[in-house]
Amino acid sequence: MRLGAEGIPVCAILASWLTIVVGRSMPTEIPHNELEAGVRALREGGVVGFATDTLYGLGADVFNLAALQKVFDVKERPEGLALPVLIDSWEQFEMVAADLLPVVRALTDRYWPGPLTLVVSKAETVPDLLTAGAPTVAVRMPDHPVPRSLARLFGGPITGTSANRSGEADLKSLEELTAQLGDRLDYIVAAGPEPVGTASTIIDITEGSPKLIRQGVVPFENIAGYWQ
Repeated sequence: MRLGAEGIPVCAILASWLTIVVGRSMPTEIPHNELEAGVRALREGGVVGFATDTLYGLGADVFNLAALQKVFDVKERPEGLALPVLIDSWEQFEMVAADLLPVVRALTDRYWPGPLTLVVSKAETVPDLLTAGAPTVAVRMPDHPVPRSLARLFGGPITGTSANRSGEADLKSLEELTAQLGDRLDYIVAAGPEPVGTASTIIDITEGSPKLIRQGVVPFENIAGYWQ
């Protein structure tokens, strides 16, 4: 496991910093070499740890079965549980989703990037391992520069499952992430704002009306109002 910019000269780090503006967030300095290293790990079928706007997450290529299996192994997660997906654009959304209802565009215009996860019908190319065999997939566009930059530079959606062992408490700091999972990950992007520590709201919108799967930051009544 390679943590952040370890082994990179300080002058090189300072010379390669980027300013990235994501959603409603303030501009954030992200060392470009960290993003490149994270993307390289993703392309090699690895699992990358990083902060999101809600919790720490584990990213892998959603279309790579070996990479998905590695996520389950890292988390010690039963394969009967699906993995959520993080995206950077509407185009990436359409790579994993199918039969999107007209209301989806209104919801994403209002709440993305941000703490709202939408459960939608999955595209035929999405592996069953990702969705635990279900015909649906959970997707979110985070309001955080690191996962969105990783997805954008990688060129496709990545997993966004919480960075912890299955059934254990969410990790609240980079130190906890490194201590618990550091030796199991291929890379950790150490830069970027820390998560706020509150999970996203998950809404299933595959039927005629929205169904609350998990209450998080966004109140369910705000979502239900789009169907009234």
